[in-house]
Amino acid sequence: MPRSPYKGSETTSPWAELQTAVDLCWKAPLSLKLLRIGYLLGLVLGSALFVWNPLIRTLTLAAQNDEYTHILLILPLTLALIYIQRKSLGSLFELDVLNGSFILCVAAVAAGLARSQATRMTADLQLSIKMLALVTWWIGSFVLCFGSRISRSLIFPLCFLYLMVPLPSFVLNYIIKYLQHWSAVVTRVLFTTAGVPVSQDGLQLSIPGLTVEIAKECSSIRSSLILLVTTMVLSQLLMHSTWRKALVVMLALPLSVAKNGLRIFTIAMLGTRVDPGFLNGNLHRNGGIVFFAIALGVIFILLWILNRTHDGMTRAAVVRPPDPETLTMVNSR
Repeated sequence: MPRSPYKGSETTSPWAELQTAVDLCWKAPLSLKLLRIGYLLGLVLGSALFVWNPLIRTLTLAAQNDEYTHILLILPLTLALIYIQRKSLGSLFELDVLNGSFILCVAAVAAGLARSQATRMTADLQLSIKMLALVTWWIGSFVLCFGSRISRSLIFPLCFLYLMVPLPSFVLNYIIKYLQHWSAVVTRVLFTTAGVPVSQDGLQLSIPGLTVEIAKECSSIRSSLILLVTTMVLSQLLMHSTWRKALVVMLALPLSVAKNGLRIFTIAMLGTRVDPGFLNGNLHRNGGIVFFAIALGVIFILLWILNRTHDGMTRAAVVRPPDPETLTMVNSR
């Protein structure tokens, strides 16, 4: 007699039955890649059409406002990172209905919260929550279509997408004040080191012949965020150790402050010692790229040093001779 596929009174949950049924259809040769990509594109494009207004507002904000310029880099960089890692994913593809649906539900709840509490929120906070919900929906769609294993392998580029969420004004203002304050401190230290008499009153620095105020426009918020994004991508591509990646990324913010302090110090010194035209010249208006390049060079040096130390420790572990006591114990046996 044919044997029943069901054993005794064992029962399976509806989720398990749905997962099994969908997996059988999903593993068909043609659907293995094309259908998954098609479903993912459908979910992503459908969400973008459904909440197109926050997406357009975010892209417009990034194009018109220096504080959000980095947002324009996030999606292209994410796609590039996924493309680079595609060959290492192997056969990890699988459908994950449970986890994917859960993340999609979280995104839907966040979007519903932003809509229901719209009158109690500022416009910028509402935009942030809507974009947070949209990016979460994209990640949930990816988990649903490609599974948890491949999503864990791509955890960095997927989480990197959250940098598309525009920061609310109160968070951004706090970061700008931080950059202003520490830029003033670094600039004062540089003047003192150079032997230039300097006094500080809040964000104002006074040296002989010049008083400098670290205004909001001088906080270097745009170049600082772009340096942070660039450092995250470079550390992901060039390093393997997680704690070393985290160390380099954490150093990006103080390095941004040091870079801005060096810029203010350089312009002030050139303006007071060489030519007053430097105070309002091209170096002041468009010289940020020069100091950004210096900071980026420091990042590359840090990556090189940390990689060298990591490689040296790895080689030492490989060629380390066995412990004599261990050999004696083995021989005695």
